[in-house]
Amino acid sequence: MTAALPAYLKDFSDAAPGHHFGLYYAGWNNDFTKPKSGTNDVLRSSVCKLPKHSRDLLTALAERQTAAAESLAEQIFSYPAIASSPFATGLGNEHPLENGFSFLTPYGLPYLPGSGVKGVIRKAAEELMSGEWGDQGATKGWNEESIRAFFGPGEEDFERDRDTPALQGALRFWDVLPTPPAAIKNDKALLTVEIMTPHLGEYYKGNATPNTSLTPTPLNFLAVAADAGFTFHVECNPARLSAEQQKNWQALIEAAFSHAGKWLGFGAKTAVGYGRMNLDPKVATQRESNKIAESNRQLAEAEQNRIATLPPEQRLLADLDHLLNKLPNDPRNGKPIPQLTSIGTWNELLSMLEAANHSVSSLDKAIRENLASDVKKRLSAYFKVEGKAEKVMKGHLAALRGG
Repeated sequence: MTAALPAYLKDFSDAAPGHHFGLYYAGWNNDFTKPKSGTNDVLRSSVCKLPKHSRDLLTALAERQTAAAESLAEQIFSYPAIASSPFATGLGNEHPLENGFSFLTPYGLPYLPGSGVKGVIRKAAEELMSGEWGDQGATKGWNEESIRAFFGPGEEDFERDRDTPALQGALRFWDVLPTPPAAIKNDKALLTVEIMTPHLGEYYKGNATPNTSLTPTPLNFLAVAADAGFTFHVECNPARLSAEQQKNWQALIEAAFSHAGKWLGFGAKTAVGYGRMNLDPKVATQRESNKIAESNRQLAEAEQNRIATLPPEQRLLADLDHLLNKLPNDPRNGKPIPQLTSIGTWNELLSMLEAANHSVSSLDKAIRENLASDVKKRLSAYFKVEGKAEKVMKGHLAALRGG
């Protein structure tokens, strides 16, 4: 098609996908009629690819969102996801090809509006609240009070004024810009062409009754390719939450995102499997590692607090066991492998015994005798106590006995 444009406006090769799909669509005949074939090829060659200018712009927008998220610190929750199926959105937008698509103006990049994310996550929270999605901890902590606090009044809250500021939800969902399956520095296409085949076209036109013998009509539509990246950001206003909700809001939202990505989907055509997403495996592994580390830290802290409340003789034995348990055991029988007294742990144990002399000095002699006996059994089981080391150990045991 020949365009009546100045020469400097005829090269649109670096235009964004949304501009190629709208203003600069190249799939018309010379008389601006729709060709009978070739639509698929035109979409793949001009609309699906992500030109360098768009890749740079997408990188800049992603960096801007990341910087804004980092500045909010604890008030932001991020969920980096990978699409396990194609993602479609805005199919109802007007377009001569019958199926539109949502592009962010003026950038011409595909996006998922934050309002759409909010609707899906609210639906996920309501489904989890029902308790019908598992046996143990099925609700994941969701209840009617938390849904109202996080999202605001629902569509059925007719008795409340939904525009009253005091009833606004505590969460704000940012727009999401998908990124290509691989690094955005390459030339991989961000969009793909999907096909739907409605069988009842003539019925909807009023020319036939609905039946299975009607001829299907293939229709092309755009979708973000599977394996594309979607980084969701949720901003929280803690002033609208109770103290308990402020502690666990991120865990609740993460559970809702996980449920939505697996069972509900984002965007359009979710009933046939579009828009399914999972947490980025790398991020999932890191978060699981962080959870385990935090759990271990809490357990260690609880153990330290418990030991601190024990009588002096029991506290010393508990501290000794904590160090000795780090030494290797024989995998065949689980018994300790005797270590040489030249390792650092031996000297650390002796320092611990010396430091404990003052705390046990007021104990009865019988208790101190039993304590020294227990310490000797432990050290002899884990170390090859010989020669000079044996003399040193006897000296510390005599001090524990009060000799």
